[in-house]
Amino acid sequence: METVLLYILGVVIVVVGLALSIGLHEIGHLLPAKAFGVKVTQYMIGFGPTLWSRRKGETEYGVKAIPLGGYISMIGMFPPAKPGEKPHPNSTGFFNQLVQEGAPAQDPTAQDPSAKKPGALTSLVEDARQSSADTIGAGEEHRAFYRLAVWKRIIIMLGGPTMNLLIAVVLFAVLLMGFGTAQASTTVGSVSACVLPATSTQTTCAATDEKSPGAAAGLQPGDRLVSIGGTAITSWDQSTGIIRSSSGTPLAVVVDRAGTDVTLTITPKLTERYVLDAAGKVTTDADGKAITQEVGFVGIGPAGELVQQPATAVLPAVGDNVGAVVHMILNLPQRMVDIVNAAFGPGERDPNGPISVVGVGRVAGEIASINTIPVASKAASLIGLLASLNVALFVFNLIPLMPLDGGHVAGALWEGLRRRVAKLFKRKDPGPVDMARLMPLTFAVVILLGGMSLLLIYADIVKPINLFG
Repeated sequence: METVLLYILGVVIVVVGLALSIGLHEIGHLLPAKAFGVKVTQYMIGFGPTLWSRRKGETEYGVKAIPLGGYISMIGMFPPAKPGEKPHPNSTGFFNQLVQEGAPAQDPTAQDPSAKKPGALTSLVEDARQSSADTIGAGEEHRAFYRLAVWKRIIIMLGGPTMNLLIAVVLFAVLLMGFGTAQASTTVGSVSACVLPATSTQTTCAATDEKSPGAAAGLQPGDRLVSIGGTAITSWDQSTGIIRSSSGTPLAVVVDRAGTDVTLTITPKLTERYVLDAAGKVTTDADGKAITQEVGFVGIGPAGELVQQPATAVLPAVGDNVGAVVHMILNLPQRMVDIVNAAFGPGERDPNGPISVVGVGRVAGEIASINTIPVASKAASLIGLLASLNVALFVFNLIPLMPLDGGHVAGALWEGLRRRVAKLFKRKDPGPVDMARLMPLTFAVVILLGGMSLLLIYADIVKPINLFG
């Protein structure tokens, strides 16, 4: 019962953390919008039916039933189709740019039966312009979003992703400077019972297998390495280097065992082991085959410890995380193919692949319910999970496609470029870019992302990522 409660607690913590991240993302849009005089009619967390709301001034603040995002509604996100027309309200929200509360666009055939009915794509564009037009009061046209200078619009649209980046920096700072990162200590964490080549398929030791040098010499988990062959040990990598280069040579190994120095004699055995790079990963040849070499082997593994990092480690860690998310997005088509193969076939999920909110909640629940790690390690893992989520929100929202923030930024940059070129060649000001014309593309992007989300949710239910064995 306790495990179930801890699992639920982990899920709740991440759900609340994600909701706060979304709320702060929208505040990142809200504050500069109000500062630049744009009328903001709504600030909402979630989509669908409104669960709670309260109006303060001209803005309604509230929470909706489906916690999959949020939005602020600003008047005049799209310019009018013709000069002098009234601007229309729209939002920074994901779905709210497609479905707005208010009257639908009028059918031109209603008044003139001979008029040609617009096509589906044209209707999408016209609906985007006509939706919620009645909510704009007289004399408020100057507060429309599209009337702002290009740089002001960019600041408003970048405010949300920037807020996620700042949250990620703060959480990574707490994680690295407060809790620290797991590193190999000089304490023995495990002792192999026997000697097995690196390429062996055995997972357990047989009675006839030769004992590992460490086990034969009497090394025990919990022993702290003091010196090897007369050399004081300050890191696990140092001890590994000495052992690998000393095959067949008896070494005097001094360990601290429960406060008492114990001297053992260990002779590393020449054994096939994988070649590791600077990051500790197995290196491969041009054909992708793991490279091995024969080196000294004792059969011990390090115990991990949390080591607090300096402030200078925070931004590089955030940068590495950003790079990993960018790489994932660039390879998203292949990632989704792999997920389809895993969800509907025998394939396995990539632990470093994309997951849905269901998968994130599942991981959080598993972290919280593990009873073999201390509470501090659980807290650090959950903080790291939320930090990574905010990095993902930061990068994802910068994709230059509508209805994402990056799509609006791209439109503003294009408008600024057009106007600069027109001014340079003394041409007529081309006016604002009509982003409403991109609504068919926006609709396609939303359908695509919705389908991907459903696939990820399904995969996270039927074949979840296994991070803990």
